[in-house]
Amino acid sequence: MDIIKSIEHEQLKNKVPVLDVGNTVRVHVRVKEGNRERIQVFEGIIIKKQGGGLQETFTVRRISYGVGVEKTFLLHSPMVEKIEVVRVGKARRAKLFYLRDRIGKASKTKEKLGARIETKEIVLKEEMQEAKEKVETNVAEAPEEAPAVETENPVVEETVDTVKEEVVEEVKEEKAKTDKKEEKVEEQKEAKKEE
Repeated sequence: MDIIKSIEHEQLKNKVPVLDVGNTVRVHVRVKEGNRERIQVFEGIIIKKQGGGLQETFTVRRISYGVGVEKTFLLHSPMVEKIEVVRVGKARRAKLFYLRDRIGKASKTKEKLGARIETKEIVLKEEMQEAKEKVETNVAEAPEEAPAVETENPVVEETVDTVKEEVVEEVKEEKAKTDKKEEKVEEQKEAKKEE
């Protein structure tokens, strides 16, 4: 790998949400004020996406107090804490600059019918691969050890399935309830016979 690409690869986030133009998102941004740090939420419609890799950005537009505000965020920035998809919008173009001229309800995108709001994420780098590489480097650096000796006693791990136990308890409770109902019905029948 190229030196620049390898440095950029280290800076990428492990998981990135799937963002589409037209979606309404809630971006949680880390804001520094003096010596304090807090998280501020910016909610709006994604009007454009551009770039790729470490330089990938997306622009979010919202109207606050009658004024249109657009903010461009770096997708892999450490200042962007998380991104939530609020609603899935219907867009037929890559850049929605026409929304700048719209006012009120017209400044929103139509919602896709039947679209589920899912937090789909793209895994850019596997944590497991990084862990394997660290283990391989540690193994290469470690001094040679004596070969492992096999023991005759096998290790047996005990697994408990909690779901089955809960179901059994629920079935027992339901059976007890039905038994009580049957007893009440029988008592009522006997009471009627005695009358």
